[in-house]
Amino acid sequence: MRDGANIAEVAALGVEYIGMIFWSGSPRNVTMIPTNAGIIPDRASLEPLNAQPSTLNPQRSPQRVGVFVDEMPQTIITHVVNFQLDVVQLHGHESPTVIRNLRATLDPDIRPGIQFWKAISIAAAEDLDQCQQYEDCVDAFVFDTRSPSVGGSGQHFDWQLLDAYRGKVPFLLSGGIGPDDAARIKSFHHPQCMGIDLNSRFETAPAVKDVALISRFLAQF
Repeated sequence: MRDGANIAEVAALGVEYIGMIFWSGSPRNVTMIPTNAGIIPDRASLEPLNAQPSTLNPQRSPQRVGVFVDEMPQTIITHVVNFQLDVVQLHGHESPTVIRNLRATLDPDIRPGIQFWKAISIAAAEDLDQCQQYEDCVDAFVFDTRSPSVGGSGQHFDWQLLDAYRGKVPFLLSGGIGPDDAARIKSFHHPQCMGIDLNSRFETAPAVKDVALISRFLAQF
């Protein structure tokens, strides 16, 4: 998401996380405002930080997730600071060493308690083998549909493949989840599933969520 008013409306529905994509190849890319002032860093281009607390949990606003694809560590750190990110989601080929170094840099001196999520593309059960190298350095996985291009394809993958996942790291279920998938989601059970990702099928335009559609969908749970 990237529109402050839209973020506030979705936040009021009681969602736990709001995602912002920081990758130039995405039509949902959130840019920064250049300061053109030498050593002074660029500024955040939107103000998502004023999103209203959830009406279901008025003491807590959604956490902010920044999505990056093979980005330079310094750029990630700059975005964490400027957008006050709670979670860094890595959607490229980032190594465990890169993640460990980012965590050591940010936590606790810059952003105490920041989490790191790693996206894993799934097309077959053996794709889950990728998780092993990250189990000691990430807080969660995001299981998405494998596609030729980077980013979401809007397509489902076979969730039964996740029966083979025996890891201890929780995961977020992604991959083309849409308004008609409530029954399918309620029938899916895995001890490490921490939630679902609602993306392009709940949009009226790239990065703009249909608030009424999300509200009706959430009411089914």
